[in-house]
Amino acid sequence: MQVQLTDRQQHILWATVRHYIATAEPVGSKALVDEYKLGMSSATIRSIMGVLEESGLLYQPHTSSGRVPSDSGYRIYVDRLIKPSATLIKKAGKLLQESFAQKYQALESLLLQRAATILATLSGCISLITIPQSSTDTLRHLQLVQVGAGRVMLIVVTDDYETNSVQVKVPITLEAEDDLEIINELQIVSNFLNNQLRGQNLTALSTLDWSQLDEEFQRYSYFLTETMMELTKIKSSHHTTQIMISGVSQVLCQPEFSEIQQVQTIMRMLELEQEQLWRLICEEPDLEDAKKSKVTVRIGAENPLEPIRSCSLISSTYHNGCMSGSVGVLGPTRLDYESAIAVVSAAADYLSEACIA
Repeated sequence: MQVQLTDRQQHILWATVRHYIATAEPVGSKALVDEYKLGMSSATIRSIMGVLEESGLLYQPHTSSGRVPSDSGYRIYVDRLIKPSATLIKKAGKLLQESFAQKYQALESLLLQRAATILATLSGCISLITIPQSSTDTLRHLQLVQVGAGRVMLIVVTDDYETNSVQVKVPITLEAEDDLEIINELQIVSNFLNNQLRGQNLTALSTLDWSQLDEEFQRYSYFLTETMMELTKIKSSHHTTQIMISGVSQVLCQPEFSEIQQVQTIMRMLELEQEQLWRLICEEPDLEDAKKSKVTVRIGAENPLEPIRSCSLISSTYHNGCMSGSVGVLGPTRLDYESAIAVVSAAADYLSEACIA
């Protein structure tokens, strides 16, 4: 959001968000005068708050009440007005280190659950840590094998020696050919695929330059690309979507969750619809976002999942050898972003270095 703010306006927005996070009550100019040394009169603060409201960064829940931050106000607060707490990053790292020093070092799920508990305690949010998955599907070998009339099997071996296969029906033009001729063609195409794709990701087949192969073999391109897409779906469905969750009860006691229906919706997602949440927190950030910060912050309506569109989700990816997972916290939009970003960052750093195999 390209909203230009003066230093004074930024200071008032910062103070308003901070005060609302602390109190959960709409903020008036008098509260800011009393609590913060802003060097401005109450009338000046009211005027600036009015400008911020016109810009869509604050709003009044009731005509006679003070103002509260909007999702856009929180976004500017997170992007421009705060920095993660270095002190809390060190504290979180130390607690995680102590946790992973326990004798249960080989029990991955237990260690991650302990980490989730620490994360929830430090952030005051619901903590979410995914079980690590293989972070690469790098191709080691591919082979096309005829398995029957009009049917071919694609066998793929990845760099971790995991083998996957899928059968497909070949085009009619191939069905009409002599079996020996098809076997020879399949070997030629297999050799081409290995030469072009070895060491690359499974998805590389979809962008393969088939013009490098003789024209007579290019008829394989369409059905092989479709085959690889099917194989990728199969592999994705085998991923473990288990999420270690902690801190639910303390967060759902917050005033934002006073309606029982809203609580039930969030609980249903956490208990029964974890796959959707897993896909969201494991989603890699855009390249431009990754350059700015390794922590992704989704505020309110920025969340694509309906049950958490009134929440903020802060997440990061951790990489442990050839494995990767995600760590995050979920809470109301009125949360302590400095602390939450700091502990997520610290947890991602530590899980990337810890031995949790």
